[in-house]
Amino acid sequence: MRTLLLMRHAKSDWSYENLSDFARPLNSRGKKAARRMGQWITDNNLTPDHVICSSACRAQETLLGLRQQMTLSNRQITNEERGYLASLNTLLLMLADAPETDLVLLIGHNPGMEELLTYLCGTDALLSQDQPLMPTATLAQITLPDEWKSLQRGSGSLTTLIRPKTLEQ
Repeated sequence: MRTLLLMRHAKSDWSYENLSDFARPLNSRGKKAARRMGQWITDNNLTPDHVICSSACRAQETLLGLRQQMTLSNRQITNEERGYLASLNTLLLMLADAPETDLVLLIGHNPGMEELLTYLCGTDALLSQDQPLMPTATLAQITLPDEWKSLQRGSGSLTTLIRPKTLEQ
């Protein structure tokens, strides 16, 4: 079995009026949440073998915060232009291109992250109707079949869904 860590980028900073959406950085709350999630990943022995990260600034800064809490080499990271606001089909293609490793972290954007989570895990992913499924910096741990290239609807099992606000400060 393989593990996919699916993470939405952390909270971005909307105060830069002249920046494009792609170039928007994280705010201080987002930077703190990224570090907190990186610590949770490390504490739970889930350091990824490979990371696929949207090339948008806020996703890259999320990865930077995670890396402050874990050891990842640059060779373990794919910065993916297709990841910016990617559709479900594009996300599946990105995963199909992933190296044949056991644990992959995918960092991206909504609505694609929620669509991928629901596609892979079905209604198991719908833990609460009272809040968004994947608010910023949320991490989903999904158990999957042994091959990244042929992920089918419902082929995953949601192990954990962690939101940064649920972790201790």
